[in-house]
Amino acid sequence: MKIFFVAVHASPAEVSRIARQAEELGYDGLWASEIRHDPFTGLAMASQVTERLSLRTGLAVAFARNPMTTATLANDIQLASEGRFGLGLGTQIKAHIVRRFSMPWQRPVAQLREYVLALRAIWDSYGEENKLYFRGEFYRHTLKAPFFDPGENPYGPPPVLLGGVGPVMTEMAGAGADGFLVHSMSSRLFFDEVTLPALRRGREASGRRWEDFEVNMAPIVATGRTEEEYRAAIAMARRQIAFYTSTPTYSSVLELHGLADVRTELHRLAALGRIDEMPDVIDDHVLGTFAIVGEPKDAAAKIRDRFGDAAATVGFYNPDVTDPAYWIPLIAELRCLCYNCPVPQ
Repeated sequence: MKIFFVAVHASPAEVSRIARQAEELGYDGLWASEIRHDPFTGLAMASQVTERLSLRTGLAVAFARNPMTTATLANDIQLASEGRFGLGLGTQIKAHIVRRFSMPWQRPVAQLREYVLALRAIWDSYGEENKLYFRGEFYRHTLKAPFFDPGENPYGPPPVLLGGVGPVMTEMAGAGADGFLVHSMSSRLFFDEVTLPALRRGREASGRRWEDFEVNMAPIVATGRTEEEYRAAIAMARRQIAFYTSTPTYSSVLELHGLADVRTELHRLAALGRIDEMPDVIDDHVLGTFAIVGEPKDAAAKIRDRFGDAAATVGFYNPDVTDPAYWIPLIAELRCLCYNCPVPQ
């Protein structure tokens, strides 16, 4: 299991600083999210101050850009990082695509499947002798002039990793992507009963090897080096779970656990504008179902028991944390539990 730092709200300069520090502390990689800032800018900067750290978007919004734009960005960072980049993509939800990005929302699963095919067709066209001719339902890329051709990338194209929640999107990711980023709201029950079977169905249908597929997890983690940090992290986890579970996207996750009443109450409070009261709905049972909670030793054991046999990489989701050193006690415990590996100092 490789350990990644998850940079949620970090600016490009902060991503660069975090990446440098994370590499020094022994992390294996860094995910940069597209929430308040563009993740590509920060990772491009990070590529110039690190030497071995894997750098990934986690996740970039696919439908906010056309495949040619994304292919160019990803190819450039793959070059700049000397092959250490991974392109993580997600769809976002309709309201954001239409009202925030002013882009069309059509059939997201089919559109994202075609988006990935278009990316690969563009990358395959790089080089003087390679033609570009991609005609799909949503995207068409049929013009390529030598003046605009960056040439073949000596490190090859970056891996494409997709995120999702529902079984249809997840199955598509299993068929067409190189890896999957499990949503932070996923429990082990949801992973075992919904996510993993869907990924395997997709992989089997595509004829591609499961062994070549990477599952990445970034659970919500509430821990701390001090009592004050621990309490703050628990408050963060309640807020984050309340935020996610108040939207219809995660209804199936709640229903699987028999928590439909939680969703109903959160919807009621949201409709009344009583946002500050929503975290109070997340009791200890709900908190423990969807988050990893405990002091570093206990949290490490829960991560190992919940995800240790399933995840190729694991990150720790807490939007308030921008210091890679914050997680070092947890990493130390996790490495000792799983591998008896040297502990970063």
